[in-house]
Amino acid sequence: MEKPFAGNYRILLWFVFLSANILFLLFLSIDYSSTISTNHVNGHVESRTDNAYVESRIDVITKQADFEQNLNPKSDVDLCLGRYIYLHDLPAQFNDEVLKNCHLLTRKTDKFDMCQSTENFGFGPQIEKSYGVLSNTSWFSTNQFLLEVIFHNRMKKYECLTNDSSIASAIFVPFYAGLDLRRYLWGFKASVRDSSGLALVKWLAEKPEWKKMWGRDHFLVAGRISRDFRRQSDSNSDWGSKFRFLPESENISMISIESSSWNNDFAIPYPTYFHPSKDSEVSQWQDRMRWQKREYLFSFAGAPRSRHKGSIRANVIDQCKTSSKSCKFLDCSDGANNCDDPVNVMKVFESSAFCIQPPGDSLTRRSIFDSMLAGCIPVFLDPGSAYTQYTWHLPKNYSKYSVFIPGKLLRDKKFRIEERLLQVSKEEEIAMREEVINLIPSIIYADSKSKLERVEDAFDLAVQGILERIETIRKVE
Repeated sequence: MEKPFAGNYRILLWFVFLSANILFLLFLSIDYSSTISTNHVNGHVESRTDNAYVESRIDVITKQADFEQNLNPKSDVDLCLGRYIYLHDLPAQFNDEVLKNCHLLTRKTDKFDMCQSTENFGFGPQIEKSYGVLSNTSWFSTNQFLLEVIFHNRMKKYECLTNDSSIASAIFVPFYAGLDLRRYLWGFKASVRDSSGLALVKWLAEKPEWKKMWGRDHFLVAGRISRDFRRQSDSNSDWGSKFRFLPESENISMISIESSSWNNDFAIPYPTYFHPSKDSEVSQWQDRMRWQKREYLFSFAGAPRSRHKGSIRANVIDQCKTSSKSCKFLDCSDGANNCDDPVNVMKVFESSAFCIQPPGDSLTRRSIFDSMLAGCIPVFLDPGSAYTQYTWHLPKNYSKYSVFIPGKLLRDKKFRIEERLLQVSKEEEIAMREEVINLIPSIIYADSKSKLERVEDAFDLAVQGILERIETIRKVE
């Protein structure tokens, strides 16, 4: 019991020291405010008040006290050394105004209201009734496109934020790139889609922080796949923006839900529906998934791609429908509402031993992380769906937590998914599920209003990963 007291006593001493110094300097300021020293230079008189000296001393002592707050009472080690992040205060047009005009983010064909999705720091509306499928009150109808808002709100509470950019190991740029682009993706010229990105890099390049490493220590987060920001031409018919092809942007590291082959793009997990505020909520959910009864061998939640008839996804759906006793298919077609309800989605995944994750419009899927949250073992058909993407969050030895079936095998109508999965022994299945359940903390984003004490979540691992990345660049330069 003596060590905690010693730490508190040490903090008290520093508080007394700081207060005494400030009072002393204020006394000097009052006592000598009228004192002026003069120097004759080339016939002119230069004057200096002692107030400037007093203010400089107060600044020094205040910085020393700020530094002391990050010291470990046991060892005098700065726990934030190498972890300090400077948060750019961007003009509102790049983030806050995007949310204020949230009605521009919702399309007529959308099944969700983007204004509702921005609630609760980007988590969306809280799920009030789960009919026993979910636990506690930390579940929300979270939209995957809100990742940039979720990350920004977590960064505001990051323990090693600094107002002194000169000591920062990284510079965070809270530009809502994905949401900004969403406003102009349909029916707007390419120049309009590019306008915010051009304005942002111009603003950044004029800041002193930029010149330190010419942006190579800057990073941002987007709730869209990185390909959406790499338009190859200026044709109005081409998809996305060219933000990541701007010379300044090429120096910035971009974190998104799906990376590209470019060396400054990095992927982190899609947001799930679970945003716990306490460690106990995480462990309780993990225990619940360990004992969950799973009546289906495998499942698939998704929609067929009509323009891709005969595709791998279509094959998966056909096999699931013909194996109705062992496979559960959750239809996410436009005419169905099954996948709009998080409770429906999680109920299917919780009842399945394996969850098939074929590529869709892109290689990755939000479903990967929703299913893993439910303790369902993912079955990948393309290595780009996870193995080459989420290197900060998932193990390199992918066979520990997943099953891989080369997609080309499914083009052979004789190949059966069910037969392949039945080859997995019960012991192997249990071991893989335990690995998946142990990974749950690393694929969720905790409540931004609190901090988990013993658990590192997806945000923590992403920050650790980007800091290591930037430090590697710094050593090379």
